[in-house]
Amino acid sequence: MTDSKKIVAVRDLIESAQKSITTARKILSTMGDEEISGETEVDMSGLQSYKSGPNKIVEWVFTGENMLGSDGNMYPVPQNYASKSHLVQGSKLKATIAADGKITYKIIEEIVYDTQVGLITMNRDKYQVVSEGKTYNVLTASITFLKANIGDSVSLRLPQGKEATYATLEAVIPKEV
Repeated sequence: MTDSKKIVAVRDLIESAQKSITTARKILSTMGDEEISGETEVDMSGLQSYKSGPNKIVEWVFTGENMLGSDGNMYPVPQNYASKSHLVQGSKLKATIAADGKITYKIIEEIVYDTQVGLITMNRDKYQVVSEGKTYNVLTASITFLKANIGDSVSLRLPQGKEATYATLEAVIPKEV
């Protein structure tokens, strides 16, 4: 193999590796801030993707901000829906995607969760909550929905027995007068 062919081959390998790294980082970013330690276990067992008439049905796992579909794709989840439904990271849902593009969401299996108390903080432009020495991301829509502020104590939900990068806010704990 000539040197020019070797250079082209090495460049192709580097480009392929960079694409793989970019894809991996995108998946990690959907699971939480990269500064937060611990990856989330994602249980995809029993999930499927299928057609029902003109609709496409995709079952998925909530990652804390997005959904990881049974078809291997990432889908957005409206923050308002996730906040108001108190979706806990790891819960299983299904999305019905109509021919006109409208998406309807339904919880099919809620993950078992623990409830804790935490304190709302902010890191750069992201809201977080600190609880029992760990830091978790929270959806901005949860903060606005509950009318919470930095420094407020909140009750939160975390997947039981699993590492999490996102916490689900339940309520603001009233301050004592």
